[in-house]
Amino acid sequence: MSTAALMLATSIASSPSLGVAQGRCRTPEPGPAIIVTVDGFKDRAGLLRLELYPDDDADFLKDDNLLVAAGKTFARVDRPFPPAGPVTLCIRVPAPGHYALSLLHDRDSNLKLGKISDGIGFAGNPRLGWSKPKAAQAQIIAGPGLTYTTITLNYLRGLFMRPLARP
Repeated sequence: MSTAALMLATSIASSPSLGVAQGRCRTPEPGPAIIVTVDGFKDRAGLLRLELYPDDDADFLKDDNLLVAAGKTFARVDRPFPPAGPVTLCIRVPAPGHYALSLLHDRDSNLKLGKISDGIGFAGNPRLGWSKPKAAQAQIIAGPGLTYTTITLNYLRGLFMRPLARP
C-alpha cells in the first residue's frame, strides 16, 4: 500500500457504519444484489452481520477501514436476528461479478467474533478449521439482478468450527 493510501486509511474512523450505505438493498430495485438465506443457526439471539469483500486472498476479511480507504469493494449489512420465520438478508453489490461473502452470527451483539459462542459462515459453505478459508472458497458470482445463495453457520464443536448436528 502506498504511503498516501496508508495515511488515508488511518484517517478513516473505524465504525460499524462503514460499508452500510453501500450494502443497503433498496426496494423495489432489482439488483445487482445477493439474497442470503441463513441456515443452521444455534438460536435467534443477537444480530447477523453480512459482509461483502473482493474475491482475492489479499483483501478477503481485510480491515474495513483499509478497503474503504483504498476504494475497494466492501459492504456490510447488520440486522437483529428475527424472532421467528425464515432468515434472509439482502446485500447490494456494486456490479455483477465475483465477490466473497462472510456471515457472522454475533450472539452477544458486541460486533466481534467470539470463537466460543458466535457462529460464522461463508458463501460456498467451505469446511472450516482454525484458519479463515481462501477467498475462492467463499466466492459468489453475482449476476445483474438478484442472486440467491444459502449460508450455513458454523459454531465451535470440539476443536473446530462446524455446522450444528441436526437430529
